Amino acid sequence: MKLVIHSKNIEITDAIREYVHQKIEKSVSHFQSITNEVDVHLSVARNPRINTRQAAEVTIYANGSVIRAEESSENLYASIDLVADKIARQLRKYKERRQDQKTHAQPTEVVVTESVVTDLIGDRTPELPNEVVRTKYFSMPPMTLAEALEQLQLVGHDFYMFRNSETGEINVIYERNHGGYGVIHPRNSNGHTNGHNGKATHANIIMPEKSHSNK
Repeated sequence: MKLVIHSKNIEITDAIREYVHQKIEKSVSHFQSITNEVDVHLSVARNPRINTRQAAEVTIYANGSVIRAEESSENLYASIDLVADKIARQLRKYKERRQDQKTHAQPTEVVVTESVVTDLIGDRTPELPNEVVRTKYFSMPPMTLAEALEQLQLVGHDFYMFRNSETGEINVIYERNHGGYGVIHPRNSNGHTNGHNGKATHANIIMPEKSHSNK
């Protein structure tokens, strides 16, 4: 298993490196068969208006899936402890979900309702940061809407970008404030999308029920 440590605004001492290896390797020790690479990102956010926050983020690449967890506190070692526990829970859920899918082999039903979205930002003025603070590169294999939803839940973000296996387009699935999930499709220069006519899709995705025979 490959474990890589990155840092921002903090020096990775031998003590910190050893602690990360100890805690993270222990968390993923039962899941090494599905774990290809572990990236750990440690950072300190220095803002004079708030207390210094020391964050630990773990990203795991597991058999084509990405599993992510992040925690922060006023103490880096405490943040590492918290994120180690969280990533272990995420891995456990991922493994149980995979085993459940193999056992039941039920197709995932996707119920989609569409509504026209003419303006995504309203009267707000779009603002971008003055500089790029972080760049990420990752593979984007084609996947279905249901698979993209599963990835969204694994990475713990508000949105997830993916390549739609049905259309070949780059789409974004996101969690809506009022419940459910939305999907953003690209609009071509002629004002239309491939089969969606400039519509944003609101998706209610029904996952297969798990067996409760042991409960």
